[in-house]
Amino acid sequence: MNCENPNLKSLDEDVLYHLGLSTKTVDFKKHFGDVKFVCTGGSAHRIKDFAHQLAKKAGIHTELPNLASKGGRFAYICVISCSFVFKQHGMGTPSLSILLHELFKLLHYAECTDVTFIRLGTSGGLGVQPGTLVITTEALNTEFKPFYELRILGKTVNRPSYMDQTLVEELYSLAKSLPENMPVIKGKTVCANDFYEEQARLDGAFCSFTEQEKLSYLHEAHKLGVRNFEMECTCFAAQCRMAGIRGE
Repeated sequence: MNCENPNLKSLDEDVLYHLGLSTKTVDFKKHFGDVKFVCTGGSAHRIKDFAHQLAKKAGIHTELPNLASKGGRFAYICVISCSFVFKQHGMGTPSLSILLHELFKLLHYAECTDVTFIRLGTSGGLGVQPGTLVITTEALNTEFKPFYELRILGKTVNRPSYMDQTLVEELYSLAKSLPENMPVIKGKTVCANDFYEEQARLDGAFCSFTEQEKLSYLHEAHKLGVRNFEMECTCFAAQCRMAGIRGE
């Protein structure tokens, strides 16, 4: 777990504003030191439902409170003696980036090791059967490049958004063995900064391209191995990579 910001060492108190937690009032190691898996998703109710399903399978029947309620931004739930954390991150890379910064610091202060992050969510499929589970092999921007682009102090910074291929294969193997027998594939995922125009949709309030231009773009994406579009994967992959965390 790498938090390579030297400024953190000089802080008398670090307030994780959007989680509603502070290093002065919370013993991070005591409460979160056992965390091994973090599951994130855009929707609060979906991530809560998923947490309840896992708790039920583990024989846990107590309430699962939102531990980030004071922050007023995210839903945050711990399950199974805090080995699993479930976190709702909102929609798009800006919201996800805020969450990841604060989650990484939380895990850093808790002195966690060997943590795996998994992002769950809906996406727009490309040439796949509806309901297909896509395991992302590479996170691309809308130019089909494997980078998460930021502008820091007015300068463009491109951070590689490669996925952990060992984790990709592990999850693919597990998904294929599920009794539900759902369709599962591996493929590249495009991260857009918008739900409508950047994902080549024709039904937004604005549209500057034709249907033929849309189809040409999507055909190019499919030929490159892209199988779905969403709005978080480059940020997720790049930030996990910087933190030294396995993420998919």
